[in-house]
Amino acid sequence: MITGAGSGIGKAIALLFAKQGAEVHIIELNTDAASVAVEEIAANGGAAFVHACNVTNQQQVKAVFETIGQHHILVNNAGIAHIGKAETTSEEDFDRVMAVNVKGVYNCIFAAIPHLRKAGGGVIINMGSIAGHVGLDDRFVYTTAKGAVMAMTMSVAKDYITENIRCNSISPARVHTPFVDGFIQKNYPGREKEMFEKLSQSQPIGRMAKPEEIASLALYLCSDEASFLTGCDYVIDGGFIKLNS
Repeated sequence: MITGAGSGIGKAIALLFAKQGAEVHIIELNTDAASVAVEEIAANGGAAFVHACNVTNQQQVKAVFETIGQHHILVNNAGIAHIGKAETTSEEDFDRVMAVNVKGVYNCIFAAIPHLRKAGGGVIINMGSIAGHVGLDDRFVYTTAKGAVMAMTMSVAKDYITENIRCNSISPARVHTPFVDGFIQKNYPGREKEMFEKLSQSQPIGRMAKPEEIASLALYLCSDEASFLTGCDYVIDGGFIKLNS
């Protein structure tokens, strides 16, 4: 089960997991985008399904998870961004980002645990960010939310380790997705090429990550080969944290 898998990182994870033989359930607010991902998976012989759901609504989440039933993997990928410092972030925007990026993760974990338990165990992956480690300029509430996701990951890993439920998080630096292209176009009209290059070069490796690279890490963390890994955050950042300090 993958939230926000209609595009970007979530879609890459859905495609890769389906290629490996997983039955993929995409939980999305944008069902049109999710349907395109499902069609792509089906065209390659995979099995995938779309479930319309607002992850901020716990009753909706619980209903969808009940419909899907027993499963072994949950990837909490759905999230939104926001630009602003503490003093320029409105209460409305603060609540909106926290509702999706924190409460949405909680809602899905809350609904998934009973099904993972029935399945004899499983894996939860939460999508964090380098923002949760170092903070990013003008990303106050986004940074706050991703820090909370990392803490939530550790708590869940500790609480359910004896039930064969592992929980880890992934913290990417900038990843080249349609979201990034739209963000640049919206906020820097006429300067798209310049800003894309600037954001790319902020990683010491000299480029943004590809969604498929994040998906490969998620696949490993959900595999039997990673059965000894839980309660950790895995940074995939092209050297951003260590080499920029």
